[in-house]
Amino acid sequence: MNQEKINRINELARKSRTAEGLTEEEKAEQAVLRQEYRDGVKRNLTGQLDNIEFVDVDKK
Repeated sequence: MNQEKINRINELARKSRTAEGLTEEEKAEQAVLRQEYRDGVKRNLTGQLDNIEFVDVDKK
């Protein structure tokens, strides 16, 4: 996810906390962007966990 999309997520979050709120289109956009962000976090975490190697230092 690029910085532009992260900035947009933050912009929508700030707007949602105002009295103006979000339009239905903005709510849908926010949901899509948040899901994309979560998917990226899951992918990165899975990649890190897949590369963990356990080493038994007591085993000779």
